Amino acid sequence: MVFAQATTDAVVASAALEPSVSLVGYLALFVGIGLVFVFVNLLVGRFLRPHNPHQEKGEIYECGEPTIGSSYVQFDLRFYIVALLFIIFDVEVAFFFPWATVFGKSEQLAELADAGGAVANAKLTDDAARLLQEMGVPKGLQTIPAQGQEAIAESAKTLSYITLIDIGVFFVVLMLGFFYVWKRGDLDWVKAVVNERRRDRTPGEA
Repeated sequence: MVFAQATTDAVVASAALEPSVSLVGYLALFVGIGLVFVFVNLLVGRFLRPHNPHQEKGEIYECGEPTIGSSYVQFDLRFYIVALLFIIFDVEVAFFFPWATVFGKSEQLAELADAGGAVANAKLTDDAARLLQEMGVPKGLQTIPAQGQEAIAESAKTLSYITLIDIGVFFVVLMLGFFYVWKRGDLDWVKAVVNERRRDRTPGEA
């Protein structure tokens, strides 16, 4: 009995690890192909490109023009502010993609269950199992509720509503941050520093 329970737990655990293992495999394959692509291009270029060294080719230039003065100069702080704001909002927008995946799959599963294509012969159909697996539910945990396809459709619709509310809250918070930096004038290239100094002064200093 203990051996059977341990075997069942091992099967469920291995089924739960299947999506993670496959994801790691895809990432490793992607990284491997990228590295091979880079090194092959470098190797081919090493043998095909002409080799004609010259003194002028070794000199430093900026946009095709000879440099004037030292390169150790301080850039305007506005460049860094704009770059940081771009990175922040760009990373935040990237979170829309996993949400869109879950929302789209839940809608597809709800439509499939409403059409009667989620369960066949007391088993989940291949389409329903595929959608559940793409949503992060491993095969070992994919079960049919007692109410059948109606419960599957209801659960999928509830999940889509929850994800819609979730992304709505996320978008509101994102827009609040955007309006905050806009109100502060951080998006303006020429910021009114004089007005800020006047606002920061106390009444006694005026």
